[in-house]
Amino acid sequence: MSLGKKQSFRPPIALLLLIAFIGVPLLEIAIFIQVGGIIGLGWTLALVVLTAVAGTFLLRLQGFQVLRRAQRHIDAGKVPVAEVFEGVCLLFAGALLLTPGFFTDVVGGLLLLPPVRALLFAQVKSRIEAEVARRGGEAGGPGGEREPEVIDVEFREVEPGDGPVEGEPKGPMPPPRGRWGSGP
Repeated sequence: MSLGKKQSFRPPIALLLLIAFIGVPLLEIAIFIQVGGIIGLGWTLALVVLTAVAGTFLLRLQGFQVLRRAQRHIDAGKVPVAEVFEGVCLLFAGALLLTPGFFTDVVGGLLLLPPVRALLFAQVKSRIEAEVARRGGEAGGPGGEREPEVIDVEFREVEPGDGPVEGEPKGPMPPPRGRWGSGP
């Protein structure tokens, strides 16, 4: 056991997914029962449909804004990393808003807010940077420095009709090996 490092518990992704697939529907059912008891079944269903329609409208509007920003970044020669992340967040927001339920609507609605997406992006970015720093910027990885590979060769330009090259076999060249010369 190392004394200098703090170990953190990370549950396996399968366990988290299992909890989500069981817990979220149970939570939604409980909220449906509570809201339906307060405002009635008809209004509860109308509210679910209204949130899906409003969410879809807002999703479309924000999706086009993110797409335009990404296009401007690409036109300027920059990689639209933040915009791609926002696009993924909007994709999840759309899926959550179209899923019937109040809890999923709240989470999807939060993902529609640009400040929430910016906060999530900052968290993801800092975790990635911390992981790269922890690994020491391994060569070939993100942020890693790589020594340029130098190949030292000697060559002699050969013209058709020149005699045989020293060290090369005499006679016709053998056919290529592999599939590249055999055609489709």
